[in-house]
Amino acid sequence: MMHPRGLRVLFFTEMWERFSYYGMRGILLLFMVNAVETGGFGLDAETGGAVYGLYTAMVYLMALPGGWIADRLVGQRRAVFIGGVIIAAGHFCMAIPLTETFYAGLVLIVIGAGLLKPNVSAIVGDLYPEGGARRDAGFSIFYMGINLGAFLGPLVSGYLGEHVNWHLGFSAAGFGMVLGLVQYQMGIKHLQGAGELTQRTPEQFQKDWRTLYRGLFITATIILSAALLHYSGLITLSLAGIAQFLGGFIVALALLYFAYLLILGKLEPQEKKRVVVIFLLFIGAALFWSGFEQAGSSFNLFAERLTNRVIFGWEMPASWLQSVPALFIIIFAPMFAWLWVWLASREPSIPTKFGLGLMFLGGGFLVLAWGATYTQNNPNGVSVM
Repeated sequence: MMHPRGLRVLFFTEMWERFSYYGMRGILLLFMVNAVETGGFGLDAETGGAVYGLYTAMVYLMALPGGWIADRLVGQRRAVFIGGVIIAAGHFCMAIPLTETFYAGLVLIVIGAGLLKPNVSAIVGDLYPEGGARRDAGFSIFYMGINLGAFLGPLVSGYLGEHVNWHLGFSAAGFGMVLGLVQYQMGIKHLQGAGELTQRTPEQFQKDWRTLYRGLFITATIILSAALLHYSGLITLSLAGIAQFLGGFIVALALLYFAYLLILGKLEPQEKKRVVVIFLLFIGAALFWSGFEQAGSSFNLFAERLTNRVIFGWEMPASWLQSVPALFIIIFAPMFAWLWVWLASREPSIPTKFGLGLMFLGGGFLVLAWGATYTQNNPNGVSVM
């Protein structure tokens, strides 16, 4: 089955973007909670976890405005390139050992990921206007690029960060994104018109730019107002408190949206049933990803503080365990694809697969909880050999 040459371009673009994202993520919390004397940020685990939680939440949320900007203002091609440039700038900001540049780097990476991540996937779909099995196969190949980058990133940035210098690890993530941008620009001609901005009138452009400016103005006003109230002593803000508020706000917003659709939305009975199904899948997906993202936060601290990683006299970097999920996907995804084909009509339904995934996730937490009981009497963790 032949695929467009543009798929190769997008494969490596996303591979290097994931290399940078997971490479930096692998050492982010470890850097924040390590002592200043060892080159770390010196935060306590609660504050560091709050920063990590805010960062990952905003990466996911920024996909919405990032997709809107691409669809209406710049096109998906340009959004991917601009997003990659901003991501690289964010990593290089974090390579500078200053508090201000560290937080500025996180903000830049969030903005850049919002522009790049949803739009590079959309361009993959545009490469296959006919749809069908060929497009599904193309996305499968593209998905392997994601996991290859997620596997390699923590190995490189993790080793440099933990054993050489934390900021060098952040730099490696930035150089990875630069490599992705270079090959993207060199191969952009192979995208065959995919990802280009649709024709729009000057009036539509002006209206959308005004909408963007208003959104930026409102966001800046809220942030500046909160900062002024905090420094004036009228309110007390903490990173942990902001993280808790944002989490509650997102949950409330989602519940209100579904309630609006079901109660006030002009939906047919059959459509309401589908919305209920979507809501249940939404809850399951939220639970899954909230557990999955523990890999970069609580699991990372568990690996560093409570796990014996010495193998034949050599201590493995804690961040290397961040590569394990991607490695398992690379190994087992082809096996499951073959299994579904072999089962044919006996293949489980999508909701059944969804439920099994949640059950295995819960089982994984039970294994970790069982292992954690051994740390009470063995502060150095469980031996791996």
